[in-house]
Amino acid sequence: MLRHNRAAAARLTIAAATAAATILTLTACGSGGPESDGTVTVWTVETQPERLAIQQAAMDAWAEEAGIETELVPVEEDQVSQLLSAAALSGDDMPDVVNAISPGLVRSFDRDGYLDRDAAAAVVEALGADTFTPSALELSSDGDELLAVPSDAWPMMVYYRTDLFEAAGLEPPTTYDDLRAAAEQLSTDGRYGITLATDAADPFTQQTLEFLAQGNGCELVDDAGEATLDSPECTETIELYAALAAEFSPEGTQGVESTRSTYFAGQAAMVVWSSFLLDEMAGLREEFTPSCDECADDPAWLAENTAVVPVVEGPSAAGGDAAGYVEFVSWGITDGADPETTDFVEYMMSDAYVDWLSMAPEGKVPVRTGTADNPTEYSDAWSELQIGVDTRATFSDVWPAEVTNTLAAAPESADRWALPQGQGAILGPITSELPLAKAAADLGSGSTDAAQAQTTMQEAVAEIAGRD
Repeated sequence: MLRHNRAAAARLTIAAATAAATILTLTACGSGGPESDGTVTVWTVETQPERLAIQQAAMDAWAEEAGIETELVPVEEDQVSQLLSAAALSGDDMPDVVNAISPGLVRSFDRDGYLDRDAAAAVVEALGADTFTPSALELSSDGDELLAVPSDAWPMMVYYRTDLFEAAGLEPPTTYDDLRAAAEQLSTDGRYGITLATDAADPFTQQTLEFLAQGNGCELVDDAGEATLDSPECTETIELYAALAAEFSPEGTQGVESTRSTYFAGQAAMVVWSSFLLDEMAGLREEFTPSCDECADDPAWLAENTAVVPVVEGPSAAGGDAAGYVEFVSWGITDGADPETTDFVEYMMSDAYVDWLSMAPEGKVPVRTGTADNPTEYSDAWSELQIGVDTRATFSDVWPAEVTNTLAAAPESADRWALPQGQGAILGPITSELPLAKAAADLGSGSTDAAQAQTTMQEAVAEIAGRD
């Protein structure tokens, strides 16, 4: 699944042709079989220059210690699937491991036979399964078999203006009822109650819908792969989305850029966004900084008057089904990788783990919290890392402990559509074709009602699920 935060973070653009040319000219790769060729080849979707530098330094340190060469190949996330398929067809250009791949890509690569399940299991066993967040392992598995090694996570959250909520005597938006009531009451002249994604062509819109769905036990499919968006739980979710988008959010197409801009300008009381918003809201990135009236004299004002909610509980989730939307990304070790690859991934998840998290701490929440001897070693170190781009500051300098604690705990209450049901392969076409985003966009524009949108979503998922 494409991460909207990557676009928001203005990642380095690497054209597909350039990436393909780079891959085809590699002289050392690790897919020739169980015998080592002396080089561990790593494809990375973390392609920003500063992130590449951190990765390269860690790889160089491991290579010197292990006596093995390494090759780091940057590949854009929206091209990695196509390029891996091409590499597999060529027969001799497969990487040994691909990092930071989403659950949808993990399922797709596993279905196509690209991943070595045993290698992933060996890494987690060596590191200690009990040092990982259980949900990270569960959502990275097919039944009892691990598909890839989960490395970190980022959650979707509701960001809300504490000053406005307190002045209006409103409860934090932790439930459907509280969220809707706040959106309605805080919609006044010159300000919207919420700014919500409605872009039909952006995965961000489907992510926002799924975020609300997870809080109400609204599932995409069941264990048999049958579409279940016609459930009462999903009716409640879609009706809420319809009201928020059509009645209390700005008109017109709203996406990554506009929702952020509206909230940063003080024109909305709430926004649903990923954790990658945290450093920008704190005024640490010049390209995206708060522009509210109060922010002119104090760039940190908006952060000081914002709190976050990672789970919005719906009326049908009273039995404990409420969860949050959390994107886990993983190390995918390929079938036929050099045997040293497992040692390399172990190193990146231990000695180099804090360096890895430091690339973007606000969007790289550790899912391995520590070691057997020190169970909170990595989560403690993460909380002291610096965030920001043009200006750097530790979490504690700009956000209260309540926010960082909420962020750190988000993976513990995580769920995702289709993964627990063993139907993760459906996420690929759902994300590429965006049928749910299109229906959500129609809700925002008022061109359809909640009942028709639900029918459209159900039929689209049923059609995709029935292709196999």
